[in-house]
Amino acid sequence: MDFSQPKPAAALCGVVSADGKIAYPPGVKEITDKITTDEMIKRLKMVVKTFMDMDQDSEDEKQQYLPLALHLASEFFLRNPNKDVRLLVACCLADIFRIYAPEAPYTSHDKLKDIFLFITRQLKGLEDTKSPQFNRYFYLLENLAWVKSYNICFELEDCNEIFIQLFRTLFSVINNSHNKKVQMHMLDLMSSIIMEGDGVTQELLDSILINLIPAHKNLNKQSFDLAKVLLKRTVQTIEACIANFFNQVLVLGRSSVSDLSEHVFDLIQELFAIDPHLLLSVMPQLEFKLKSNDGEERLAVVRLLAKLFGSKDSDLATQNRPLWQCFLGRFNDIHVPVRLESVKFASHCLMNHPDLAKDLTEYLKVRSHDPEEAIRHDVIVTIITAAKRDLTLVNDQLLGFVRERTLDKRWRVRKEAMMGLAQLYKKYCLHGEAGKEAAEKVSWIKDKLLHIYYQNSIDDKLLVEKIFAQYLVPHNLETEERMKCLYYLYASLDPNAVKALNEMWKCQNMLRSHVRELLDLHKQPTSEANCSAMFGKLMTIAKNLPDPGKAQDFVKKFNQVLGDDEKLRSQLELLISPTCSCKQADICVREIARKLANPKQPTNPFLEMVKFLLERIAPVHIDSEAISALVKLMNKSIEGTADDEEEGVSPDSAIRSGLELLKVLSFTHPTSFHSAETYESLLQCLRMEDDKVAEAAIQIFRNTGHKIETDLPQIRSTLIPILHQKAKRGTPHQAKQAVHCIHAIFSNKEVQLAQIFEPLSRSLNADVPEQLITPLVSLGHISMLAPDQFASPMKSVVANFIVKDLLMNDRSTGEKNGKLWSPDEEVSPEVLAKVQAIKLLVRWLLGMKNNQSKSANSTLRLLSAMLVSEGDLTEQKRISKSDMSRLRLAAGSAIMKLAQEPCYHEIITPEQFQLCALVINDECYQVRQIFAQKLHKALVKLLLPLEYMAIFALCAKDPVKERRAHARQCLLKNISIRREYIKQNPMATEKLLSLLPEYVVPYMIHLLAHDPDFTRSQDVDQLRDIKE
Repeated sequence: MDFSQPKPAAALCGVVSADGKIAYPPGVKEITDKITTDEMIKRLKMVVKTFMDMDQDSEDEKQQYLPLALHLASEFFLRNPNKDVRLLVACCLADIFRIYAPEAPYTSHDKLKDIFLFITRQLKGLEDTKSPQFNRYFYLLENLAWVKSYNICFELEDCNEIFIQLFRTLFSVINNSHNKKVQMHMLDLMSSIIMEGDGVTQELLDSILINLIPAHKNLNKQSFDLAKVLLKRTVQTIEACIANFFNQVLVLGRSSVSDLSEHVFDLIQELFAIDPHLLLSVMPQLEFKLKSNDGEERLAVVRLLAKLFGSKDSDLATQNRPLWQCFLGRFNDIHVPVRLESVKFASHCLMNHPDLAKDLTEYLKVRSHDPEEAIRHDVIVTIITAAKRDLTLVNDQLLGFVRERTLDKRWRVRKEAMMGLAQLYKKYCLHGEAGKEAAEKVSWIKDKLLHIYYQNSIDDKLLVEKIFAQYLVPHNLETEERMKCLYYLYASLDPNAVKALNEMWKCQNMLRSHVRELLDLHKQPTSEANCSAMFGKLMTIAKNLPDPGKAQDFVKKFNQVLGDDEKLRSQLELLISPTCSCKQADICVREIARKLANPKQPTNPFLEMVKFLLERIAPVHIDSEAISALVKLMNKSIEGTADDEEEGVSPDSAIRSGLELLKVLSFTHPTSFHSAETYESLLQCLRMEDDKVAEAAIQIFRNTGHKIETDLPQIRSTLIPILHQKAKRGTPHQAKQAVHCIHAIFSNKEVQLAQIFEPLSRSLNADVPEQLITPLVSLGHISMLAPDQFASPMKSVVANFIVKDLLMNDRSTGEKNGKLWSPDEEVSPEVLAKVQAIKLLVRWLLGMKNNQSKSANSTLRLLSAMLVSEGDLTEQKRISKSDMSRLRLAAGSAIMKLAQEPCYHEIITPEQFQLCALVINDECYQVRQIFAQKLHKALVKLLLPLEYMAIFALCAKDPVKERRAHARQCLLKNISIRREYIKQNPMATEKLLSLLPEYVVPYMIHLLAHDPDFTRSQDVDQLRDIKE
């Protein structure tokens, strides 16, 4: 029963009752303008009731009340000022359309238009659900929807005006107080108009789409929902109209077709979310727009498509591959904002569509090397954000891009990459939030982050320290948990990361020493020398802070505050005192920061700089309690009750690395070790079979045991025999540490050392070389540490045994395999003994520090002879090539070691210097490599005279590219170190000849002129070779 096929009934329009008057229902008097409004309402209600009860089959009644139906459509009723009258009339008219369907009683198109516009206006009453008349308004809506009354309007020329008014009215009145029936009737009413009409005009479409624009959507959520359901219901019909609208605006550029033209991208996003089928014909238009010449236009389309592809339930990328590929191409757009937007999209895409990660990886790889810093930065943010959500969302390749960016040239990018990786490590390795597999996937992060400590930038170093304290081993953990974290971290680090961590502690300890020395200078009376020393110390401290230029001013200011505030000085002294606990350190840092804070200055660069300094020097990880916890962990590993296997470390590795860790900490925090419990555990380690463990334990005693003799006599009595035994029969490294340990911690060291020296010196036997190595090491170190006591007895040992019996004899015949180098384990015991004998000679001379007996001259001649004979001192040709290489390296290194002592440097002849220098051109690669490393190590510590720097010039002829590059790096490093030293030490100007790098040039010329390959000064090829 509807007006799908409307038939206006012309025959009915003039029918009236027999007496020419309008027939009213029984009991209803005539309704005219002569009666009161109340009376009119009363009579109209009875009319409404009559029409409501009528149905289409009541032919007599239909004929009878036709004049009344025409009367109710008169201007008097349609323009009535009373809303109740208008409502009742509207209800009557709606029922009239129902009763007379499919033929409407009104033939005039103008009248029909007026009636429907009138009814539409009455529908505004639906807005107030609490109105007493709401049920009548609902009845009106229900009636119109059920009968599809508005379909009559299709016959009208300007029906669109009616429909637009209807749609706007319904969208404006819908609100959250309406129930589902209201929404359903509205939908029925509107969808019938859309689906049964000849098409949807742009204005009508606008009346629907305007509700999807964010501004409208936020104002009336119900109108948005209504539009959404309406579009879903009419998708088949309305899709062509939508396509036409977007085609006009996007392709043809006719923005005047609609007021919504400026909102096309917002609309596309909303329509896609409602039903992607609504945009079937629009997507190719977006592909066209992606290739626009206008960068801003491309940016707008990229923003839109990013939302479409990235939304959680979207399968657009799989459904529309050409558009997806075209979109991916925007990652390489020439316009920076477009590339930036593409990269930002990748994060949502990775999180919502992990299956697309493969497509994105290659494009993110290219963008991770983008010339724009902001884009490289956002690539990292994208990957890290996804990884923090779920590690399975990012593949190893994507994490590799972040890894690369930790070495980016820009600090902002490096910082983002480092912090991002640190957060992943803490989440998946420390907290184990995604199980063992995830932890293994990012286990490389700890090593990578610590490797960055090798970078020259102070900002990088400081960030690594911060990351270590907050993410790798969080300082806010309880002591036992913190030390467990450190214990297993140290055990699982690669060798380079271990070195970096050790260096970090060393640098922090060095800075603590500088601050301690600065505080000591404050205690001294003011003088010119004191001010000069204080200035030098402040400059050194400033170099250890970010932006050293600005830091200098802040450090000077801090020093001034220290001078004025005694309480602040005492807080700082407590912070750097060896006995300061981690908890005390935390309180001190907060207290100092509080004192320096300025409430009126929220951003205080001075305070920030002081905090940097305090964070570097505060012992936030290690104190006596922490060392005790570490020792307990190691004891558990020794007993086999620790969680070693669970943490992915074997018990042996845990013990060895744990002791190495304690050894490193014994240099930086020696006071924290002083407890009977700690030393008992170390004694237990000394008795273990693992040589490395025992060696590290001895070194810890050496570094920390200065109070054992007075405070812990029981430990002393147990330790002495063990040290004696290690010095006599331990490994060479153990013997060295044992001798140094005795010398460092016992007051009667002369007696102790004599008890070792005498039996060893008597029992030397060259026929059993494998039993010679440890005694030679011990004797050498004893004679170096106590020259006054042992220099003379040692002289006879050197003359009668070392030179005559050991070095000048070849007892065994080496393998003639032609190899220039053999691994340590394949070197014959005799050669190892000879190498130790050469080292013993050097230690003996370094201990004496004088050449009164001319022993140094004869030793240098012996070493030179060994170099001239290429390692075969006896020239009996019984020794193998690889053994000769070992002896050449030992001889060259020995001369270099002696040159570090001024009294011996003076007696080294130019010929001996040349022989020593030529070791860097040795035929054996390993000899060249090790000699260059030893040379560099001594030069950077400023231990060797300047001329030894010239030796690197000879590396220009090295056949191996890496060796040449290494020599160049060493040379540059030494030049910068010497220049920096001169700058930092005003007194150094007096020794410029021995420090200024430029003065090395004459020595270089000397060495090149005496190069064995340069035989004739007229030979052009030789000269060209030297020039190169």
